[in-house]
Amino acid sequence: MAYTIRGLNSSAFTHLFGQDENYLARHLARRMRADKNSGFPDRIALRDVPEGEYAILINHAYQPAETPYFGRHAIFIHEGCTRQGVYQDEVPPYLTTRLLSMRAFNAADMIIAAEVTQGSEAESLIFQMLRQPETAYIHVHSARFGCYLCVIERS
Repeated sequence: MAYTIRGLNSSAFTHLFGQDENYLARHLARRMRADKNSGFPDRIALRDVPEGEYAILINHAYQPAETPYFGRHAIFIHEGCTRQGVYQDEVPPYLTTRLLSMRAFNAADMIIAAEVTQGSEAESLIFQMLRQPETAYIHVHSARFGCYLCVIERS
């Protein structure tokens, strides 16, 4: 079964790149420098922000559908990153090291299944969720912090 894992489009965030702290604050955002222990997962490229580089922490509507599952949460983006990560039939390495919460949604944007798994075992759960014909897409979140990480779609 073919699937695509996709990061966020950078166009929603590029206005933040290079801005001062006042501008960021007006957009409920903060700049943070990644260190070797930070593990800031960039939601655009789908990789951890490299040590010494900057991430922007911002509140993001990861589930904009007008349903009870509408959702917003804090996410990190790699400042300056404009290349969207797209992985075809492959789990990005940055997911494999995390404890994940995976939530399958139907075409009406309602959750129909949810599981927690180690990232190293995510692919089998992806296949299990996509085998359900009513699954339209899957959201992946950090099971520990609850932050949105990416979307998985049928290919």
